[in-house]
Amino acid sequence: MAMAAGAGQGGTKRRRRRGRRSGAINEINMTPFIDVVLVLLIIFMVAAPMMTVGVPLDLPQSKASPLNSDVKPITLSIRQTGQIFLGEDELTDDTIVQKLTASAKNGTEDRVFVRGDKRVDYGRVAQVMAIVTGGGFRHVALVTEPEH
Repeated sequence: MAMAAGAGQGGTKRRRRRGRRSGAINEINMTPFIDVVLVLLIIFMVAAPMMTVGVPLDLPQSKASPLNSDVKPITLSIRQTGQIFLGEDELTDDTIVQKLTASAKNGTEDRVFVRGDKRVDYGRVAQVMAIVTGGGFRHVALVTEPEH
């Protein structure tokens, strides 16, 4: 009989332990978090090349070495039609210097990159560069694509 009583108690203890195990889990499941992070990583990897500066242009190619610059330059874009853009905002010849000065952090010491479409008239590019340098900006450079 002592054995029967001992067996009965052992059976109830097992049932109680199972009941305690079904309580709240104190661990964080990292799988959904990792899935979300990987999806965001893929989205940014695909979207990053599409985030070019301002207006899409067909830049000329050259063998010139790239400029190393720690500070992000101000970028002017000139379309094939001769329209001028600062970022995505269209400018007129009269407002170029005013808008450049407003967006310059270091005044006229900031670098200004001129991106001209390869089909735009060379005279128009020279005219825009003359306006920029006439406004006091001395660090003006043309942007090209590296030759393949």
